[in-house]
Parts: sequence; C-alpha cells; structure tokens
Amino acid sequence: MTASQHTIAGTVITMPVRIRRAEQHMAMFSVDADAAQHLIDYSGLRVCRYLPGRALVVLMLMHYIDGDLGRYYEFGTSVMVNPPGSSASGPRALQSAGAFIHHLPVDQEFTLEAGTKIWGYPKVMADFTVREGRRFAFDCAIDGQLVIGMEFGRGLPIRLTPRQQAQRSYSHRDGVTRETAFEHTLDGVRTRFGGVRIRLGDHPYAKELASLGLPKRAMLSSSTDHVQMTFGDAQEIS
Repeated sequence: MTASQHTIAGTVITMPVRIRRAEQHMAMFSVDADAAQHLIDYSGLRVCRYLPGRALVVLMLMHYIDGDLGRYYEFGTSVMVNPPGSSASGPRALQSAGAFIHHLPVDQEFTLEAGTKIWGYPKVMADFTVREGRRFAFDCAIDGQLVIGMEFGRGLPIRLTPRQQAQRSYSHRDGVTRETAFEHTLDGVRTRFGGVRIRLGDHPYAKELASLGLPKRAMLSSSTDHVQMTFGDAQEIS
C-alpha cells in the first residue's frame, strides 16, 4: 500500500509522521465531569467519568527537538473521553479512553499548518518562555495575553505506565470530529504526586481552564527526557 502524503508549506510529508526526540512535562487533574463535558460538547464526544461525577484533564508542554515537523514548543489541554458511542464509566473505562485535544498552542508556523490540515488539531500561534533550573517552569501567551504559567517540582524515577503505548487522540475542526492513532515510547520518566504550580492569565483559554476549577492540586505530574512518537493519518468519525 502506498503511504499517504501531505504537502505543507511546499514540503511533502509522508505518513506516518515520526518524532525522534522530544521532551515532555505533564500534569493530570481530576475535575468536575459536567464542567468538562460542557467544555467539549461541541465535539459530540462524551467525557470518561472515571469516578462518579469526575473526569480527567491533562495539561502538557511538549518540546519537539527532532522530528518530521521541525523543532517547536506545544502546550496541550486534553480531556479524557470515551470512544464514540461508548458510555463506559469507572476506572476500567480509562483503558479504552482517548485524549480529546481542546487547546493546542504552538510557536512555529509549519507545525501549525500541518497540525490543522492533517489532523484537524486546534493549533494556534503562541509565545513560550521557558525557565530551566532546579524547578522547570514555562509561560504560554497568545497575542500578548498570558494563558498559563506552570512550575514543576522534580519527581522520582517512578514509572506508572508502560514504556511503549498505543493511544488515540480526538480533534474537532470545521464541524468534523477526527480520531488519530499514535504510538509513543517514554524514557527518563520522573513522576510525583502533585508537584506543579499553576498561574492562569487573562486569555479566554485561561478562563476555560478556570471553569474546570483550576488552579488546583494536580493528581500527579511528570517529566520525560526522551519521547519518541509516530502519528498516523486522522480518520473522520462524524
């Protein structure tokens, strides 16, 4: 079978897209399920209620260092959702849940065009200020307005998930909901309970995060020194 191709800014991208090296900082939060559902109602998907009245939201900064889409920063807000048509709930429902990408600011035009055209991701241009030291921290701003600032404490080398994982993400753009399968390998993972401080700004994205009860204590946070990823084509599901 011939691999599919996409032309982005005059460059031909052959699928699957490969990320050979990235760094990740992530925080997971338990939030009110109804508030999370209200946030993503436009997608037609249903949040995964892993506990009665609770849903999971993940905030993640990725630094893509070596990959088919170039070098860039990306901040994602994702809500864990059930596969289309599923009403599963409880902790076991997380085994089949995927990540619906609600926010995805980036700092490079090439990946913005690729992300929106190939996968329908909600990428917008943003500015990132990153501070590395004893505590890793970053700010993300759009059009001069702060969206969020996050500061991470150093975790311990504890692995809570498999090193290699196959997962699904969901996106919604121009009235179409899409599913994208991807695989990732994580090395150099450090995890801790809590471990992150959040500062919200005045941008509308920040107000949406506040509607979920943020800032609040994270369930857990983690950093990963070496992430490898492979993304396939998106499939329209509605």
